[in-house]
Parts: sequence; structure tokens; C-alpha cells
Amino acid sequence: MARAIRATQQELDVAVQALRSGEVVAFPTETVYGLGANAQHAAALQKIFALKGRPISNPLIVHLDSARFLHRWAREVPAAAAKLAGCFWPGPLTLVLPRAANVLDLVTGGQDTVAVRVPSHPMAQQLLTAFGGGIAAPSANRYGHVSPTRAEHVREEFGDAVPVVLDGGECKLGLESTIVACIDGEVRLLRPGQITLTQLRGEVGAVASGPGPGAPRVPGSALAHYAPATPLRLVAVGQIERLAAELSRDGARIGVLAQRPPLGSFRNVTWINAGSRLESFAHDLYAHLRALDKAGAACLLVQEVPADESWDAVRDRLTRAASATAPDPGDMP
Repeated sequence: MARAIRATQQELDVAVQALRSGEVVAFPTETVYGLGANAQHAAALQKIFALKGRPISNPLIVHLDSARFLHRWAREVPAAAAKLAGCFWPGPLTLVLPRAANVLDLVTGGQDTVAVRVPSHPMAQQLLTAFGGGIAAPSANRYGHVSPTRAEHVREEFGDAVPVVLDGGECKLGLESTIVACIDGEVRLLRPGQITLTQLRGEVGAVASGPGPGAPRVPGSALAHYAPATPLRLVAVGQIERLAAELSRDGARIGVLAQRPPLGSFRNVTWINAGSRLESFAHDLYAHLRALDKAGAACLLVQEVPADESWDAVRDRLTRAASATAPDPGDMP
């Protein structure tokens, strides 16, 4: 489990001053590291899009230190949203609500909705409280790439372009938040996360799932996303050894991410046994993909995860990663 690390007063002062000056700051949450800017500063928000190479139509998530400030960002908080906030905040839940009049289009992607969450990481809470306002923050990586779960990942992505990086250790969860829209009397799950559909329904009753007609755009919903640079393929567990052997036969290096050790030995294969426990697999997923990306492999083979609901968030990220880096079918057996 990740250590709960707090910022020093000096680190906090530097970060808050940067935000107030219209600069960006990377900071940890319990899910992944965020690339944050003052959510009411248009020029600062533009820097996020430029640094990430992110489409300007892609909305941002506003991070708050408490639900008591929600009315500043949402013109309406339906009863279901208030119930979910009471159950899961602070924590890995993002609520999509009707936007307040003062919210900038750069935050909403030009939509009539705003995405908001209250993170639980103590360093994120320190920063938000000291700043005294909303911080708009997508994940601190280039658009479409693997999300960062350590401060070193942020530095690898951006170098000196992001001079203020608060180091809160490894993120506790390692996958992005669950996103739920509460719009026009409907509650809809738009991105799976640690909080499952069953948990949501247990609190508020009927919850739709999937984009649906007229559903708002939300972060991480592109078909291709969360991807390493190396082509990635999802493989049934019984096929991994065969494919690894075939693809590495002529000397090509192959990376494998599985939930068990290999049944034999392979030359030119980097094999990571991530184990079969959901919590550790999810926590380490992005770090493992980054490590395999550095192994010089021609392609990555990732074992398909179990079909039950608890693995939905992991399956969602891997499916999008495979779509983003799909190799030429003619190059694969």
C-alpha cells in the first residue's frame, strides 16, 4: 500500500504560488498524478492542452478539497449526485453535472456539463486547501499515453516543462476515477473505475452504463487511450507462451504482462508476472506497461483479465491501450 506523504510548507508555498501565477503543477491523487492549473485561469488551462497535446474539446476534471464548494461549479446538484458524493467523496469518483455559468469552456470542452471530484490523497488535499479554489487536472502525461502513478513518470514525460512536481509517492489505486453523469434525471456510468456499477446501484438505484445518446464527453473515453508506445495485444492465457515463442523465434524481443509465471523459459522475452490479485494488478498496471515499454520489445502481449465486474476498469484501460497500439494483423500470427 502506498505511503500517505504530505508536502512540506515550502513545497506547498511554491506550488500554490505557481498556480496563482498561471503555471501548471503536477500533484498526486489516490488514482494517478494530475497536471493541474487554476480552473478559472484561461491561459493556464491552455498550457495544459499544449503540454499534453490534448484536443481542446476534451473536458477537464475540476478537483476540489470538499463537496461544500460544489455549488460554485454546478448550477444543479441532483439528489442522486449528492448521495454519491456523500458515499464516495473524498475518493475516486468524478461526477458530471450541469455547469455553473462562470465555468470556462476550456474546462467543459464547450459542453453544458462540468466534471468534478474530491480526491482523498493527503497531498492533493493539502494543495487544494492551501490554494483555495478549483484545480483542473487531467492525468500528467502526454495525451493518450500511459498515465503516471509516480512522480518520476511525470518527469520522464515532461522534463523541465513542468518544473513543479509534488512527490507523494506511488498512487494508492493506480487507475483513474469512476466517472458518473447525473444529468436530466438520469444517472449514467461513463468510465469504470474502482467504484463499480453494482456499488453505484446499491446507493442510488437505477444506473445506466455506457455512453448512450446525448451523453457528455468525458476524459479517457476515446477508443484509443492509456497506451504504451510499443504495440500491445490482448491474449488468452492459454496462448501467451505459444505467441511469445513464435514472435521471438527470429530474435525479436517480446514483452509479456501475465497473471502467472511462464510455463517454460524463453530467449528474448521479458515476462512480468503481475499476479492474479485485482488490487495489486491495477495498482501496478501502468508502472508495468512503462517498464515493458523500455525493454526494447517489438510488441507486448498482455493476458486477458477475468470477465467479472470487479475487473471492468482494468479491462477498459487495456482494451483502449490495445486499440491505440494495435499491430498490423499481417505481422502477428
